[in-house]
Amino acid sequence: MSVLARRACLVLAVLACAPAAHAQIYSWRDATGALVLSDQAPASNVAGVRKFRVPRSTGGVLTTRPTSSSYNGDYDKLITKRAAEQGVRPDLVRAVVQVESGYNPRAVSSKGALGLMQLMPETAAELGVSSPLDPDQNIRGGTAYLRQLLDRFSGNEELALAAYNAGPTAVDHYGHQVPPYPETQDYVRKVRNQTPVQAAPKPAGQAAQAAPPPPPLHRICYKTVETIDGRQVVRYSDTPPASGPYEVIR
Repeated sequence: MSVLARRACLVLAVLACAPAAHAQIYSWRDATGALVLSDQAPASNVAGVRKFRVPRSTGGVLTTRPTSSSYNGDYDKLITKRAAEQGVRPDLVRAVVQVESGYNPRAVSSKGALGLMQLMPETAAELGVSSPLDPDQNIRGGTAYLRQLLDRFSGNEELALAAYNAGPTAVDHYGHQVPPYPETQDYVRKVRNQTPVQAAPKPAGQAAQAAPPPPPLHRICYKTVETIDGRQVVRYSDTPPASGPYEVIR
């Protein structure tokens, strides 16, 4: 069990054993799967909400996935700016940041992914990101990488997200489908919960019936028979002979 999970269990155990109280603590899982504890009830459409009575609540929110307090300021401006530069939906970038790092600019995964958009060091280097923990550089690099993946998979956001998580070669290997990896499928689902994921744009005139293939060309050749040393030798050519008899064959 992780340290965060043990802490969450300890908090819940203390809350469950508390005597009658003057406040309520609500717990639920958000769209990313993080455990949230708050003194405010969540929206009515949140499932699996548990409620605990506590004696002296000081208010506030606790979540197992930290969120930067400055998100509503600098990060949103950076996301809007970098998304516009790359022609990527800002909501898609926001969803990726939320699922990847919970807006923690110093997040480091067990695999070594870094920062808000969890860039791997080699990917960051390819994108010209020298400081992956710098929010602006990280968002610039992550958004540029998303743009590359969208171009590679013809604008299909679902496949681009799968490639962002599992790598583009994995998506290619499974015939341009989301790979059957539980982690990748869960990742795409979590991002979809943050923002509707767009399918690939339909090619122009897709609804119209495809034109039938042209009929095969009829090639003409010319057959001649020549006697050499008492033997008849048949020859074929695509040009008629200069003299003598010949047969036209289609």
